[in-house]
Amino acid sequence: MLSHYLKPRRGTQLIKTDSAELIINIEPFYNDSLFLINGYEFITKDVTHTDLIIKPNSYFMIINNSDEEINVKYGMDISHLEVIYDPYKFENLKKKKIDPKKFIRKYSIPDGYTEILSKWYSIKFSYPDQNLIYVKPEMGISIQLHKERSENWEILKGKPIIVNGNKVHYNVKSGSCFSNPINHYHAVINPNKKKDDYVMLIEKWTGNFDEDDINRAFNPNQYYT
Repeated sequence: MLSHYLKPRRGTQLIKTDSAELIINIEPFYNDSLFLINGYEFITKDVTHTDLIIKPNSYFMIINNSDEEINVKYGMDISHLEVIYDPYKFENLKKKKIDPKKFIRKYSIPDGYTEILSKWYSIKFSYPDQNLIYVKPEMGISIQLHKERSENWEILKGKPIIVNGNKVHYNVKSGSCFSNPINHYHAVINPNKKKDDYVMLIEKWTGNFDEDDINRAFNPNQYYT
Protein backbone atom coordinates (compact mmCIF):
# COMPACT_ATOMS: atom_id res chain seq x y z
CA MET A 1 0.00 0.00 0.00
CA LEU A 2 1.42 3.36 -1.06
CA SER A 3 1.39 6.00 1.68
CA HIS A 4 2.77 9.41 2.56
CA TYR A 5 2.67 11.79 5.50
CA LEU A 6 0.68 14.99 5.24
CA LYS A 7 1.73 17.82 7.55
CA PRO A 8 -0.75 20.12 9.33
CA ARG A 9 -2.43 22.72 7.11
CA ARG A 10 -1.21 20.96 3.99
CA GLY A 11 -3.07 19.32 1.13
CA THR A 12 -2.41 16.61 -1.40
CA GLN A 13 -2.44 17.19 -5.13
CA LEU A 14 -5.80 17.28 -6.88
CA ILE A 15 -5.74 14.00 -8.79
CA LYS A 16 -8.01 12.29 -11.29
CA THR A 17 -8.52 8.55 -10.92
CA ASP A 18 -8.57 6.07 -13.80
CA SER A 19 -10.97 3.22 -14.45
CA ALA A 20 -10.36 1.66 -11.01
CA GLU A 21 -11.95 2.56 -7.69
CA LEU A 22 -9.54 3.99 -5.12
CA ILE A 23 -9.84 3.41 -1.38
CA ILE A 24 -7.96 5.78 0.93
CA ASN A 25 -7.18 5.26 4.62
CA ILE A 26 -5.96 7.98 6.97
CA GLU A 27 -4.20 7.47 10.31
CA PRO A 28 -4.89 8.96 12.74
CA PHE A 29 -8.38 9.66 11.45
CA TYR A 30 -9.72 13.00 12.73
CA ASN A 31 -12.96 13.26 10.79
CA ASP A 32 -13.62 16.79 12.08
CA SER A 33 -10.21 18.08 10.92
CA LEU A 34 -10.26 17.00 7.29
CA PHE A 35 -11.41 18.71 4.14
CA LEU A 36 -11.98 16.45 1.17
CA ILE A 37 -12.66 16.87 -2.50
CA ASN A 38 -14.34 13.70 -3.74
CA GLY A 39 -15.53 14.11 -7.30
CA TYR A 40 -17.92 17.05 -7.38
CA GLU A 41 -18.27 17.25 -3.61
CA PHE A 42 -16.29 19.47 -1.23
CA ILE A 43 -16.69 17.99 2.24
CA THR A 44 -15.70 20.26 5.14
CA LYS A 45 -16.98 18.44 8.21
CA ASP A 46 -17.60 14.94 9.51
CA VAL A 47 -15.67 13.14 6.79
CA THR A 48 -16.43 9.41 6.91
CA HIS A 49 -14.48 6.36 5.76
CA THR A 50 -17.07 5.96 3.02
CA ASP A 51 -16.20 9.46 1.76
CA LEU A 52 -12.65 8.19 1.21
CA ILE A 53 -13.80 5.76 -1.47
CA ILE A 54 -13.11 7.49 -4.78
CA LYS A 55 -15.07 6.33 -7.79
CA PRO A 56 -13.43 5.53 -11.15
CA ASN A 57 -12.72 8.51 -13.42
CA SER A 58 -13.28 10.95 -10.56
CA TYR A 59 -11.23 13.48 -8.57
CA PHE A 60 -9.84 13.68 -5.06
CA MET A 61 -7.83 15.97 -2.81
CA ILE A 62 -7.24 15.73 0.95
CA ILE A 63 -6.56 18.74 3.19
CA ASN A 64 -5.23 18.21 6.71
CA ASN A 65 -6.70 20.87 8.99
CA SER A 66 -5.56 19.18 12.19
CA ASP A 67 -2.55 20.17 14.27
CA GLU A 68 -0.91 16.78 13.75
CA GLU A 69 0.73 15.00 10.85
CA ILE A 70 -1.42 12.29 9.28
CA ASN A 71 -0.54 9.25 7.21
CA VAL A 72 -2.49 8.98 3.96
CA LYS A 73 -2.58 5.41 2.64
CA TYR A 74 -3.77 4.53 -0.85
CA GLY A 75 -5.18 1.12 -1.74
CA MET A 76 -3.33 1.14 -5.07
CA ASP A 77 -0.34 2.72 -6.78
CA ILE A 78 -1.40 6.25 -7.74
CA SER A 79 1.87 7.33 -9.41
CA HIS A 80 0.36 6.91 -12.88
CA LEU A 81 -2.74 9.01 -12.19
CA GLU A 82 -3.21 12.44 -13.73
CA VAL A 83 -2.36 15.42 -11.51
CA ILE A 84 -4.90 18.16 -12.22
CA TYR A 85 -3.44 20.69 -9.77
CA ASP A 86 -0.33 20.63 -7.59
CA PRO A 87 -0.70 23.39 -4.96
CA TYR A 88 2.99 23.27 -4.09
CA LYS A 89 4.55 23.03 -7.55
CA PHE A 90 6.12 26.50 -7.24
CA GLU A 91 6.62 26.52 -3.48
CA ASN A 92 10.42 26.66 -3.57
CA LEU A 93 10.72 29.19 -6.38
CA LYS A 94 11.22 32.90 -5.89
CA LYS A 95 7.88 34.63 -5.37
CA LYS A 96 7.87 37.57 -7.78
CA LYS A 97 4.84 39.80 -8.01
CA ILE A 98 3.17 40.27 -11.37
CA ASP A 99 4.32 43.57 -12.89
CA PRO A 100 1.13 45.68 -13.22
CA LYS A 101 2.46 47.98 -15.95
CA LYS A 102 3.53 45.11 -18.20
CA PHE A 103 0.33 43.21 -17.46
CA ILE A 104 -1.90 46.19 -18.30
CA ARG A 105 -0.18 46.66 -21.67
CA LYS A 106 -0.18 42.96 -22.57
CA TYR A 107 -3.80 42.22 -21.63
CA SER A 108 -5.41 45.59 -22.48
CA ILE A 109 -6.87 46.15 -19.02
CA PRO A 110 -9.82 48.59 -19.18
CA ASP A 111 -9.28 52.06 -17.74
CA GLY A 112 -11.07 53.23 -14.62
CA TYR A 113 -9.54 50.97 -11.98
CA THR A 114 -8.91 52.63 -8.63
CA GLU A 115 -6.54 50.07 -7.08
CA ILE A 116 -4.30 47.19 -8.11
CA LEU A 117 -3.49 44.22 -5.89
CA SER A 118 -0.60 42.30 -7.43
CA LYS A 119 0.58 38.98 -6.03
CA TRP A 120 2.83 36.27 -7.43
CA TYR A 121 -0.10 34.00 -8.30
CA SER A 122 -2.83 36.53 -9.22
CA ILE A 123 -3.55 40.17 -9.94
CA LYS A 124 -6.71 42.13 -9.17
CA PHE A 125 -7.91 45.43 -10.62
CA SER A 126 -10.52 47.16 -8.46
CA TYR A 127 -13.21 49.34 -10.04
CA PRO A 128 -15.96 51.26 -8.21
CA ASP A 129 -18.51 48.47 -8.65
CA GLN A 130 -16.46 45.32 -9.32
CA ASN A 131 -13.06 43.62 -9.35
CA LEU A 132 -11.35 42.13 -12.37
CA ILE A 133 -9.22 39.15 -11.29
CA TYR A 134 -6.62 37.13 -13.17
CA VAL A 135 -5.19 33.86 -11.82
CA LYS A 136 -1.92 32.46 -13.16
CA PRO A 137 -1.76 29.06 -14.85
CA GLU A 138 -1.25 26.08 -12.48
CA MET A 139 -2.04 28.25 -9.45
CA GLY A 140 -5.06 28.95 -7.30
CA ILE A 141 -6.62 31.38 -4.89
CA SER A 142 -6.95 29.99 -1.36
CA ILE A 143 -10.11 28.20 -0.23
CA GLN A 144 -11.66 30.95 1.85
CA LEU A 145 -14.79 32.51 3.23
CA HIS A 146 -15.88 35.97 4.35
CA LYS A 147 -17.91 37.02 7.38
CA GLU A 148 -18.99 40.48 6.25
CA ARG A 149 -19.62 40.20 2.52
CA SER A 150 -21.01 37.94 -0.16
CA GLU A 151 -19.49 37.72 -3.63
CA ASN A 152 -20.69 36.92 -7.11
CA TRP A 153 -18.35 35.69 -9.81
CA GLU A 154 -18.67 35.64 -13.58
CA ILE A 155 -16.06 33.60 -15.44
CA LEU A 156 -14.77 35.40 -18.50
CA LYS A 157 -11.92 33.15 -19.63
CA GLY A 158 -9.80 30.12 -18.78
CA LYS A 159 -11.98 27.05 -17.88
CA PRO A 160 -11.13 27.11 -14.15
CA ILE A 161 -12.01 24.75 -11.33
CA ILE A 162 -14.40 26.50 -8.95
CA VAL A 163 -15.03 25.54 -5.34
CA ASN A 164 -18.48 26.87 -4.47
CA GLY A 165 -19.85 25.88 -1.08
CA ASN A 166 -19.90 22.09 -0.91
CA LYS A 167 -19.59 21.67 -4.68
CA VAL A 168 -16.63 21.57 -7.08
CA HIS A 169 -17.05 22.54 -10.73
CA TYR A 170 -14.52 21.51 -13.39
CA ASN A 171 -13.72 23.03 -16.81
CA VAL A 172 -16.03 25.95 -16.14
CA LYS A 173 -17.09 27.73 -19.32
CA SER A 174 -17.02 31.46 -19.99
CA GLY A 175 -20.22 33.15 -18.91
CA SER A 176 -20.76 30.84 -15.93
CA CYS A 177 -21.80 32.64 -12.73
CA PHE A 178 -21.43 31.65 -9.07
CA SER A 179 -22.88 33.08 -5.87
CA ASN A 180 -20.72 32.95 -2.73
CA PRO A 181 -22.81 33.98 0.29
CA ILE A 182 -21.35 35.00 3.66
CA ASN A 183 -19.57 32.07 5.40
CA HIS A 184 -19.58 30.11 2.13
CA TYR A 185 -16.32 28.42 1.08
CA HIS A 186 -15.08 29.39 -2.36
CA ALA A 187 -11.91 29.24 -4.44
CA VAL A 188 -10.59 29.52 -7.99
CA ILE A 189 -8.03 27.06 -9.37
CA ASN A 190 -6.40 27.52 -12.75
CA PRO A 191 -5.38 24.06 -14.01
CA ASN A 192 -4.20 25.36 -17.39
CA LYS A 193 -0.56 24.65 -18.16
CA LYS A 194 0.06 27.07 -21.02
CA LYS A 195 2.19 30.03 -19.85
CA ASP A 196 -0.22 32.90 -20.60
CA ASP A 197 -3.50 30.99 -20.16
CA TYR A 198 -4.86 33.04 -17.25
CA VAL A 199 -8.25 32.51 -15.68
CA MET A 200 -10.16 35.78 -15.82
CA LEU A 201 -13.26 36.63 -13.80
CA ILE A 202 -15.39 39.53 -12.63
CA GLU A 203 -16.12 39.74 -8.91
CA LYS A 204 -18.96 41.80 -7.47
CA TRP A 205 -19.86 41.99 -3.79
CA THR A 206 -22.51 43.09 -1.33
CA GLY A 207 -21.87 43.98 2.30
CA ASN A 208 -18.73 45.38 3.86
CA PHE A 209 -15.72 44.87 1.59
CA ASP A 210 -12.50 44.59 3.61
CA GLU A 211 -9.31 42.88 2.39
CA ASP A 212 -8.73 41.64 5.95
CA ASP A 213 -12.08 39.85 5.98
CA ILE A 214 -10.62 36.59 4.66
CA ASN A 215 -10.75 33.32 6.57
CA ARG A 216 -8.42 31.00 4.66
CA ALA A 217 -9.31 27.37 5.21
CA PHE A 218 -6.56 26.20 2.86
CA ASN A 219 -3.85 28.46 1.53
CA PRO A 220 -1.13 26.83 -0.58
CA ASN A 221 0.24 30.27 -1.34
CA GLN A 222 1.30 30.64 2.30
CA TYR A 223 0.28 34.30 2.45
CA TYR A 224 2.99 35.38 0.03
CA THR A 225 2.11 38.75 -1.48
